Amino acid sequence: METIIVIVFLAGYLAITLEHNLKIDKLIPALAMMAILWALIALDIDGFTNWFDSAKQGLVDGFASLGHQEKMHMMEESLLHHLGKTAEILFFLLGAMTIVEIIDYFDGFATIKGFIKTKDKGKLLWLFSILAFILSAIIDNLTATIVLITILQKVIKDRETKLWFAGMIVITANAGGAWSPIGDVTTTMLWIANRVSAGQLVLHVLLPSLVCMIVPVVIASRFKVFKGLIDGELEGEKAKSKYSGVMLYLGLGAILFVPIFKTVTHLPPYVGMMLSLAVVATFAEIYSNKKFSISSVEQEGQDSEGHHSPVHHSLSKIELPSILFFLGILLAVAAMESLGILFNAAGALNEAIPNTDIVVLLFGVGSAVIDNVPLVAASMGMFSEPLDSPLWHFIAYSAGTGGSMLIIGSAAGVVAMGMEKIDFFWYLKKIAWLAFVGFISGAIVFILLRDFVLNV
Repeated sequence: METIIVIVFLAGYLAITLEHNLKIDKLIPALAMMAILWALIALDIDGFTNWFDSAKQGLVDGFASLGHQEKMHMMEESLLHHLGKTAEILFFLLGAMTIVEIIDYFDGFATIKGFIKTKDKGKLLWLFSILAFILSAIIDNLTATIVLITILQKVIKDRETKLWFAGMIVITANAGGAWSPIGDVTTTMLWIANRVSAGQLVLHVLLPSLVCMIVPVVIASRFKVFKGLIDGELEGEKAKSKYSGVMLYLGLGAILFVPIFKTVTHLPPYVGMMLSLAVVATFAEIYSNKKFSISSVEQEGQDSEGHHSPVHHSLSKIELPSILFFLGILLAVAAMESLGILFNAAGALNEAIPNTDIVVLLFGVGSAVIDNVPLVAASMGMFSEPLDSPLWHFIAYSAGTGGSMLIIGSAAGVVAMGMEKIDFFWYLKKIAWLAFVGFISGAIVFILLRDFVLNV
């Protein structure tokens, strides 16, 4: 039965990887794989000799000799445990996504366009790269990419130039998301699962991520495409709401408050995120009521209906397919972990490749082909290193930045591909090698920092 379970898992994994070829949303194979794996485990629970206790991070002694009811009870407890841990991640993401949508409701991101005062392509490259690096650490790399490419479309008209800028935004946004516990889904997973703490993650991964961003930008700034001035005039677009700036800074501040809340209270991050959402939503309701009065003649189209509840509007716009995908993939990986398959795979991998750094670098390269969420979820089941082990920091860096090597290797890349119609092979030819150079440069800095500076 274990062989069948592995085949189902690999088939589901392949379907997720080939999402664009099959033209099937990746949430479908993820949910199907999860349900089938747990069903197979339940149907043949007496045939398994190993069971991995995730709470204790070890195999259960004498599992094979337990009775049917005891095994079923242990399976139900494990499923409930994994559902709880998965729910922590999902509710955290729901809160963060809703805050971002509330900021967008008030056109808060238009404030960022005010920072763009130059027409020099070289300066614009650095400006967009720095904005991507900082924004992705706060509102996550996917959202930062959407915001910056939307601004890019208003600033630059030439298609070839736009493609180059979009490619560099993908690299720098992924680099920025890797060092922050709220910057990338994978780092958020590691943080919520108590594999890394916010302070230590920043300490170990910020400098490598910065190098991963700076090296490709320095190289690219020498290219002809980033020389000279952009065509046309910079558009002086005014924000649609007078509260746009306030809501932008309030929303970003509320998200940044979450790691502080966790550090002070030691409660799971989703609790802090719910508090932040409540605060942002309160101001949103107040400003919404001020924005629209009964006597008001001018009302914006999108707000004329249900304008009294920006929270409802924002909740209707969040990416529910992504939430369901995370539910499916994390519980599918949990099924493999519970049977001890990932634990045994880690042992075999360590025997085949004794150098853990090479294994983690391969994870990074692999994340360009395979979705980094299941990759990191699998690594959490494979390794049992303690909180803030350098291994987890290196995995956070590799999985976060490695996806930049292919346009389909990260959520930021996929959304850029959709928004700018970037060709897969154009990106592979022009941008991939820059991403690889940045990835390797950052990895070398991480290893040097770990071994000679921090001396962990």
